[in-house]
Amino acid sequence: MDPAALKGLRDSLGGLENRLAAQEAASANRFTQIETRLDEHATKLADVPSTTQIVAAMEQLLSKTMSSLDERLSTQAHSIEVLKTTVSQTDSLLERVLESLDSLQTYTDPAELTGDLLLQRPA
Repeated sequence: MDPAALKGLRDSLGGLENRLAAQEAASANRFTQIETRLDEHATKLADVPSTTQIVAAMEQLLSKTMSSLDERLSTQAHSIEVLKTTVSQTDSLLERVLESLDSLQTYTDPAELTGDLLLQRPA
């Protein structure tokens, strides 16, 4: 083989080795960056609550809300019962008052009412 061709071949081989080394360094750098980003993402992912944790938190929140609603409904039901009792008692008392007024009217003599100054109408 001719020395000039051999020298060209060696130069080409040296250039190829240099390009290969540069490509290898670039790839190693890129892999390092990717590994760093993967570690960052893994750290962020570890901080995110799992589906189970989210579901448990939602169940707890729903349970508290339902308990609160149940308490308010119980209080309102009690208030309604008290109101019903009060209305019933008021009705009974009013009925007794009206019965008393009716019995007073039946036992009162109309002649006595004409002499009473409080019941007379001004002319």
